[in-house]
Amino acid sequence: MAPYKPQNFGDRLNTAASAKKAALEKFEAKSAALATVSAEKQAERIALAAARKARAAERELAKQAKAVQDAQAKAERQAAQAEAKLAEEARRAEESVQEANLEIERKAARDARYAARKARK
Repeated sequence: MAPYKPQNFGDRLNTAASAKKAALEKFEAKSAALATVSAEKQAERIALAAARKARAAERELAKQAKAVQDAQAKAERQAAQAEAKLAEEARRAEESVQEANLEIERKAARDARYAARKARK
């Protein structure tokens, strides 16, 4: 068995320094490996975020296109309703004109009968 050799202060400093150096090398090795993994994960997160933004923009465009389509359909319905209303008003006006003409003809016929009766007397 080797005899016990007490360490002096310098030996303890050297042992501590080498332990620190070994721990630092171990940390740096892990850090380099983690940096590549971290960079890959960061790139993946960036790609996912970009895809998410693209989908959101796509949804927004679809929503706007649907709003435009709905507005066009509404405008077409309103135009059709206005056209139908104008046609109905024109039909009513035509009916009132025909009824007025018919009333004038009836009055003229009545006046003619009255005049014929007067002429017979």
